[in-house]
Amino acid sequence: MSGASSERAEVTLEGDSYASTLRVGGHVLVADEPADAGGLNAGPTPVELALAALGACTTITAKMYAARKGWPLESIRVHVRRDTSAAAGGVRGLAMDVELTGPLSDEQRRRIYEIANRCPVHRMLSEATEVRAARAESALG
Repeated sequence: MSGASSERAEVTLEGDSYASTLRVGGHVLVADEPADAGGLNAGPTPVELALAALGACTTITAKMYAARKGWPLESIRVHVRRDTSAAAGGVRGLAMDVELTGPLSDEQRRRIYEIANRCPVHRMLSEATEVRAARAESALG
């Protein structure tokens, strides 16, 4: 996983649409809103990107751990969704299902699930995270 100094993103939005250009670690992505919300549907919504980030971090963490242990993990599939069910009791939450494929023992599966739930994005989302909003000096002038 990357170090703190490289964990940053720049996002710009220009013009009349909601399509935003995301620049992250030398990559360029697009986030947008669906057409029925006034967007161009040019990319996933910001919420979908957050869900995908959690899923990707979970799979990568699980794979790294299994590889380090030399365990026969063949594939990982993660389904992440917002939990808006009545069972959530009004608490905003995410539901994540992790499927592991490979000839793993019950103990190996248990340990991979345990470690996967400690991925950096999972910790960031589940712990209290302060977001400090600031305006760039150039924008004030």
